Amino acid sequence: AQTREELISERLSAKFGELHLVTLSEMPTREPVAVCGEIRRMSIKPRAGIPAVEVLISDGSGELTVIFSGRERIPGVGHNRGLVVTGVAYLEGTRKVMLNPVYRLLPKPGQ
Repeated sequence: AQTREELISERLSAKFGELHLVTLSEMPTREPVAVCGEIRRMSIKPRAGIPAVEVLISDGSGELTVIFSGRERIPGVGHNRGLVVTGVAYLEGTRKVMLNPVYRLLPKPGQ
């Protein structure tokens, strides 16, 4: 029997595999790249006193924290929504982070 996390990873890999983008586990840092994933968690956290929306995305192979600084909300961005982001990622401690990327919302299932 598979664990819940294994089932989620399989579902996300199947969902985003057809886009033929770099997977989050293979995403390079310090290079421009386009990746995609499903929004797993969102929060508003000030960074240096400036509001910022932090979004954690996953594609089944890994995770990426996307930070939109100077924003308190982003229309259309919500949990379980597919998101393609293009930018330069870097390591912040042990997590991969992309700051203010260009983004594109993927259609909701059934649209």
